[in-house]
Amino acid sequence: MSGFDLIIFDCDGVLVDSEIIAAQVESRLLTEAGYPISVEEMGERFAGMTWKNILLQVEQEADIPLSASLLDKSEKLLDQRLERSVKIIDGVKFALARLTTQRCICSNSSSQRLDMMLTKVGLKPYFENHIYSAKDLGPDRVKPKPDIFLHGAKQFGVEPDRCLVIEDSTHGVHGARTAGMRVVGFTGASHTYPSHADRLTDAGAETVISRMSDLPAVIAALGEWGGI
Repeated sequence: MSGFDLIIFDCDGVLVDSEIIAAQVESRLLTEAGYPISVEEMGERFAGMTWKNILLQVEQEADIPLSASLLDKSEKLLDQRLERSVKIIDGVKFALARLTTQRCICSNSSSQRLDMMLTKVGLKPYFENHIYSAKDLGPDRVKPKPDIFLHGAKQFGVEPDRCLVIEDSTHGVHGARTAGMRVVGFTGASHTYPSHADRLTDAGAETVISRMSDLPAVIAALGEWGGI
């Protein structure tokens, strides 16, 4: 049997161009806290990770005690920036309009942030009620753990090997592959970097695209091939 039964989309950096905004906010906060880091390095190292896990990793690496207040400060600043500035990824509506397979979103962002961003860019109707946040499963179940992907598949009664995931981060690719799903990497958002495609491939993506308008043809082609 060819094709897929469910297409699972990440949100940040795949449907909306939000990772670059997060990198700008978070790099400034970390630099002010004594951990100088550029916007570009934020995108390359931490895209796809929750702010809490970023702070934990920085504390371990640099032995810098980071104030718990940074958690709330970042979330508030980021929500304000996203509500004002987030944009849709070029070609997303074109791709979604041509996909007949059932679909959902599986993201590390909170449900509230997902609702705000998807409403702003006009994507909520394309996914109806099938928008899932890993944070709703529990604080220790975010990507790169596979839990949110397995949760999404379960809502449709679809086996993991019949799912295709669209991801822009190595953490997301690892999570999807651990869940037993096939993955297309995406590098078309503003936070992309020179080795982005190679890193997604190394993490387990079967192919990588930089234009969302190419997605329907890629899904059709992968559906005819058993994968790796």
